[in-house]
Amino acid sequence: MNEKPLISVVVPVYNVAKYLKKSIESIVNQTYTNLEIILVDDGSKDESGDICEDYSLKDSRIIVIHKPNGGLSDARNAGIKQAKGEYITFVDSDDTIDYDMIEFLYDLILKFNTKTVSYTHLTLPTIA
Repeated sequence: MNEKPLISVVVPVYNVAKYLKKSIESIVNQTYTNLEIILVDDGSKDESGDICEDYSLKDSRIIVIHKPNGGLSDARNAGIKQAKGEYITFVDSDDTIDYDMIEFLYDLILKFNTKTVSYTHLTLPTIA
């Protein structure tokens, strides 16, 4: 049986306790399940680090890195260093992703025999 490759999802986290649970839920509930989810707590001063730890206890795919604040790029780089996946994607910690986003991207890699894909989700404003 051919198992799908491991995909690493790197999530830089900084003071986003208000949004973080919803963001993590959108990742852990993906249709593509062979994931390594790397939550990089970039020196948060709110409950974000604790939320990351709570989720790591619930899901063995979640790895938490706590580091002093160094900014978005530094947090992403810390996640990349930890990543073991064949592919890496990034999710902002105050965003949610479509339930099938990672599977959709992986299917595009196979379909077009490429190493890089990009996905943009646009939400149109509601006109009242």
